[in-house]
Amino acid sequence: MIWGVFMNKFAVKILSLCLCVLLISALCVTAFAKGDDGDFTVLFTHDLHSHFLPVTNDRGEEAGGYARLMTAINNERANHENVLLLDGGDFSMGSLFQTGFKDYALELNIMGKMGYDFTTFGNHEFDYLPEGLASMLGAAASSDEATPKIVISNYKAPSDTEQGKLLGEAFENYGVKDYYTFEKNGTPFLIFGIFGEKSHSYSPNSGMTFLSPAQTARKIVDEGVSACKEKYGKEPVVICLSHSGTEQGEGEDYALAKETPGIDLIISGHSHTELFEPIKVNDTYIVSAGEYSKNLGVARFTFDGTKTELSEYKLVPIDESLAPDKEIAEYIEACKQRINESYLKDYNLTYDEVLLSNSYEFDTVDEVYETAHESTLGNLFADAYKWAVEQEGYDVDVSLTASGVIRESIPKGEVRVSRVFDAASLGVGTEGELVRVYITGEDLKNAFEVDASVQPIMTSAQLFMSGVKYSFNQNRMIFDKVDSCALLNDDGTTAEIEDDRLYTVVTGMYVGQMLGTVESKSFGILKTVPRDEKGNPIPLEELVNYTVKDKNGEPIKEWYAIASYMQSMGGEMDSKYAQPDGRKTVYKSFAPADMLRSAGLFTYIALGLILLIIALIVFVTVLAVRKIRRRKKAKLAQRSE
Repeated sequence: MIWGVFMNKFAVKILSLCLCVLLISALCVTAFAKGDDGDFTVLFTHDLHSHFLPVTNDRGEEAGGYARLMTAINNERANHENVLLLDGGDFSMGSLFQTGFKDYALELNIMGKMGYDFTTFGNHEFDYLPEGLASMLGAAASSDEATPKIVISNYKAPSDTEQGKLLGEAFENYGVKDYYTFEKNGTPFLIFGIFGEKSHSYSPNSGMTFLSPAQTARKIVDEGVSACKEKYGKEPVVICLSHSGTEQGEGEDYALAKETPGIDLIISGHSHTELFEPIKVNDTYIVSAGEYSKNLGVARFTFDGTKTELSEYKLVPIDESLAPDKEIAEYIEACKQRINESYLKDYNLTYDEVLLSNSYEFDTVDEVYETAHESTLGNLFADAYKWAVEQEGYDVDVSLTASGVIRESIPKGEVRVSRVFDAASLGVGTEGELVRVYITGEDLKNAFEVDASVQPIMTSAQLFMSGVKYSFNQNRMIFDKVDSCALLNDDGTTAEIEDDRLYTVVTGMYVGQMLGTVESKSFGILKTVPRDEKGNPIPLEELVNYTVKDKNGEPIKEWYAIASYMQSMGGEMDSKYAQPDGRKTVYKSFAPADMLRSAGLFTYIALGLILLIIALIVFVTVLAVRKIRRRKKAKLAQRSE
């Protein structure tokens, strides 16, 4: 019996020992799976543009959406221990959810729910004007919701203006800083934000002061690294959230990395670039994941206390293979209902309401950008603006939009309210408003030339118009490509455009502001100056005073002009949008008649230079031939002697 008791106790001890060994083994396996000390993982996005819900890609498949993005984030967190979730700016402006920006801070709140650690401002956060951005930051700071920290170092709120003071107070209240230093799992980090030069040029109403990105970054790196050494006793990993962009492997962030030693990682937003392999500049890695949460960027690093090395990099597609996260999906549905009540109710519309059925294939957004052409999508938007303003009793000669403000296409099948808003979501304030101004006939012709000559070097500048008919030859001299233009009446007849006459033009606020900058962007060669009814130039900051009001005194929104135009079609898309109607003709020809038709100064200067060069070649050739003949005569004369 004693022997039996002894054996039972021995068996229990052996069993306990085995369980301990198994537990320790499991912990070791888990630790190995999640990585050694000094390893860390950065999950990143940028240019989310309020796209809480998936979008349909060019193949008709769903991509993006925050509920599926959350699932991908959770999957990566399960596999890695030391994880940061970061965003490169432009988290707002792009869907109906943006209408809750000022009052409810929906974008920052949902990012907080998803566990974002840091983000920065993009240019579109400043579309809401200083008052709107300050209101959003105030709403976020006063809510009980978690929100990401915000860093921006070279875009400053001036202290000598009312708008600057308003933003400065909002930044301080929220906790917006140049940079943050912190330690996570024994690894120190320095994270700062940079605002790009192009981003600044696209933010005419920001009220902010722009500082040199490279100079500011060098200052931040020096200051932040010193602070980390003093606080943590070692150098940090330096991460820059930049809203500057990369283009064809280079761009502003490439220059930033080249001019600023000491940055380990740049998350590059603004240009909507997808980098399937990082760009490495000296010891800096530049990464981008594309727009609208279509991908989750994953960058895994090893860090030995001085050097950061990339060990793994991938873009995880956010598609239908991922199940939506239930909590985020429910929150988005609640946001939809809030938008219905707080915004769409005033238009007697709802988020998912069907406006009509569409049988026609419109350009994708990429196709709108790719080549100079007449687009039925651009025609639809321009026609809608003209129609909506005329419905309010205003006369309109021309209406126009630009490729750069078309954010989504119109799908085949059911067209819902939310999709139309997404397609025309850019604007100043909360959404785009239509403005009605005057321009001279000469400036209207310059607008055609902007479309013809600027589009090849700036694809967002392609214009689509209603009320005109014009053509251009792409083989002609720059700034002299347009060979015919006329006003186009509703009955199909045309009328000559008179240089000195004032014509009424309707466009979105965003495009209206860009038209006012044409002269500076074309080196003073072209100008399209918005004017009042007396012909006086309108300062860009006063363009907001020229919004078109409906009969109730409310501004007409771009998206609503398109939506109401569609509603007027009786449930089916008008067949006039089945194909282009010939209002814009783009062609290439070297035929003399096509090269010289309605030619202007640039063509004749070029022609003169060509003739001069030909004359010089002929002159030099003649001289050479005469010289050769003289030599031959001299040789013959010598032989005859």
